[in-house]
Amino acid sequence: MHSYDVLVIGGGPAGLAAAISAKKENARVLLIEREERLGGILKQCIHDGFGLLHFGEKLSGPEYVERFEDEFHELEIAYEVQTFVTGIQKKDDGFLLTAVNKNGVHKYRTATIILATGCRERTAKQVFIHGTRPAGVFTAGTAQHFVNLLGEMPTKKCVILGSGDIGLIMARRLTLEGAKVLGVYEVKPEPSGLTRNLVQCLDDYGIPLYLSHTVTRVFGEERLSAVEISQVDDKMQPILGTEEIVECDALILSVGLIPENEIAENLGVAIDAHTKGPVCDNRFMTGVEGVFSCGNALHVNDLVDYVSESGELAGKAAAEYRKTWQPGDKKVQLITDDSVQYIVPQKLCLDDSLEKVVFYFRSRETLPVGTLRMEVDGKTVYEKKYSNLKPPEMEHLELDLSKIQLTEGSRVKVSIQKGGAAL
Repeated sequence: MHSYDVLVIGGGPAGLAAAISAKKENARVLLIEREERLGGILKQCIHDGFGLLHFGEKLSGPEYVERFEDEFHELEIAYEVQTFVTGIQKKDDGFLLTAVNKNGVHKYRTATIILATGCRERTAKQVFIHGTRPAGVFTAGTAQHFVNLLGEMPTKKCVILGSGDIGLIMARRLTLEGAKVLGVYEVKPEPSGLTRNLVQCLDDYGIPLYLSHTVTRVFGEERLSAVEISQVDDKMQPILGTEEIVECDALILSVGLIPENEIAENLGVAIDAHTKGPVCDNRFMTGVEGVFSCGNALHVNDLVDYVSESGELAGKAAAEYRKTWQPGDKKVQLITDDSVQYIVPQKLCLDDSLEKVVFYFRSRETLPVGTLRMEVDGKTVYEKKYSNLKPPEMEHLELDLSKIQLTEGSRVKVSIQKGGAAL
C-alpha cells in the first residue's frame, strides 16, 4: 500500500495545478483521473481565449492545459488514469482511499485529499422539457466533443437552448462547420454568458438571441424533427398562446453547469446551496479536516485561469497541512445579503493565512456601477467600486486581511452597494 501527503482526484486544469503546486512544496503527490488522458474538458476546447491572465497570452484549451501537463511530467508526479475512486474512509492519520482500474483494486493512504472533480452539464431531464425522446438532443459539451474530437457533425439545422458560454461558442463553431443555427433561446431576461462571447459568437455571425423564451416541447420519433418555443413571464413560466413550432434536427442544451461533488457529499462535506460546491475557508479546505476543493468542483468559474489559480492555492495549502496547522483551527463565517449571489471562500481562518486571501464572487443583479463593501462588526474595512457588474460574470479579488482584528465572535458582512446606497 502506497502512502502520500496529497492525493488529487481529477486531472483537469485544477487538478494538474494543485498537484504541481503541492509537489513544489516537497509533498508526495498522487493524481487520479477517470478518463484515459489528462487535461479535462480543455482537450476539446479548441477555441482561443485561455491563459490571458495566467500566461499573458491567448491560447486554445489544449495549448493551455499542455503547459501544465508538461510541467506535471517534468516534476515526475505519480498519476493513474482510467481509475475510479470507489470509497474513502476517514482515519486518525488521514484517509484510506480505494480505487479500481484495469489492473485491479488499489488502496492508498493519504494525509490530505484535493477534490478537483470539475462540473457536469444539466440535461433535458433537469429542465423538464416535455415530449418524445428522439435522437438529436445534445448538451453543448457533447456536441463540442462530436465536432472537435470525433470530427462528426451532430446537426445540419439546430436550436440552442440557454446562453451559457459553451452554447454560445458552439453556435459559432457549428456555423463555421456549415450548420444553420436558427437561434439561441434564453429563459432569463438577461444572457447567461460572458459579454465577449455574446459579441464574438452571436453578433459577429448574425445568430439571433431570444431572451425570455424557452423550449417547452420536442417532436420526433427516431430523430428530432421540431421543437416548441414559448415566451415566459417574469417568473419564467411559459405564457399560453405564445407557442411557436421551429423545425430542426437537433436541440443543443446550454442550461448550466453543476459541480461534481458526489465524493464530497459521501465524505460529509457541507455544500453551499448557491455555488453547489463545498463550503470552504481561505485555504480551500472544506469542513472536513484534510479535504480540500478547487476549480469547478468548488464553484463554476468563468475563466480557466481562475480554475488553475484555486488549484495552485489548494495544492500549496494541502502540502502544508499537518506541518504548520493545528486541527480544529478557529474560523469566522462570512455573511452576505441579497445583493451578493455568492462569495467563495465562505469562511476565514483565525491564523496567519490571511495575508493573501483570494475571493471569487458574483453580484445578484446587473449594476452599471456597484461597490463591494466588507464590514467587521459594523465597521467598514474595505470598499471597491466596479463597473458593469453582471451575475454571469464572476469577479476576482485579492485582499490582505492580516491587520484586521478578527475573533470567533466577529461579524464579517459582505454586500454590494448600488450608487452609494444600500441595495
